[in-house]
Amino acid sequence: MKPLRTVFAGTPDFAVPALAALIDSEHRPVAVLTQPDRGVGRGRKLRFGPVKQLALDADIEVLQPPSLRPAGSEVRLTELEPELLITAAYGLLLPPRVLELPVHGCWNLHASLLPRWRGASPINQAILAGDAETGISLMQMDAGLDTGPVLLQAATPIEADETAGELHDRLARMAASLMINGLDQLASGRLPAPVAQNDALATHAPLIDKADARLDWSADAGQLARQVRGYNPWPIAHGEIAGQTCRVFRARARNDLSAAPGELLRGLGHRDRITVACGRGALEIFELQAPNRKRLSARDWLNAHPDWA
Repeated sequence: MKPLRTVFAGTPDFAVPALAALIDSEHRPVAVLTQPDRGVGRGRKLRFGPVKQLALDADIEVLQPPSLRPAGSEVRLTELEPELLITAAYGLLLPPRVLELPVHGCWNLHASLLPRWRGASPINQAILAGDAETGISLMQMDAGLDTGPVLLQAATPIEADETAGELHDRLARMAASLMINGLDQLASGRLPAPVAQNDALATHAPLIDKADARLDWSADAGQLARQVRGYNPWPIAHGEIAGQTCRVFRARARNDLSAAPGELLRGLGHRDRITVACGRGALEIFELQAPNRKRLSARDWLNAHPDWA
């Protein structure tokens, strides 16, 4: 098997397992593209992203253009003569001249079963929608947003209590495995022809805003439970309970209770959960946090707030 000359493009934690797998493979990247360093904290001190740190630790050249759109921004890429460019949550659009640069074009690892959930938040949206399964798509990139033909896919069930963060980590590992599978098939001439997506089945996964995570107690308890899972670890579901604004980290729906939406249901005899009535059913909360306070289990919260029991 002839090793492929690859360049990898990624920025956040999701891309790290794929880059690590690529480094350990026969197709070790000749360079890594990642977004420019960001300032963090009050002093806005620059901090390396996880992909950059892994590349530096592996002694791989790192390229950090703020954009690939300006003419000449791809000069170093051209000099590297990549046969394939692989992206995973890179965060910058690749213009046509970059897409056409490698002999085998550009691949993208996307965290959904395309054409479902094209866009920035596929993991969150799959949970919010109550999807039974999701997965990873390895696609041949084109000029659109996650619209290119699909090379390979791997599916996985979404567990009943799985948070977006937990699913993110599982899918990141799946992406690494699917990428290596695709590379090996390409290098040996066995890669299937890409299959065009059915645009009529496409759904969109938009950028998430903090306001999206607000709990509206008039909604169905099942929907609110999915919000709690879908917005964990960011931006975290939040709402007002008994006059107290709280962030909610763990919860589940209960359908056999009924009361005015938003009412704190006391006297149920449970010391390990806080129950709030919804438009339909109730939400049982197992972990929460008040502003500027520690994150607590419901049991610890009730010990400190016995009037909530």
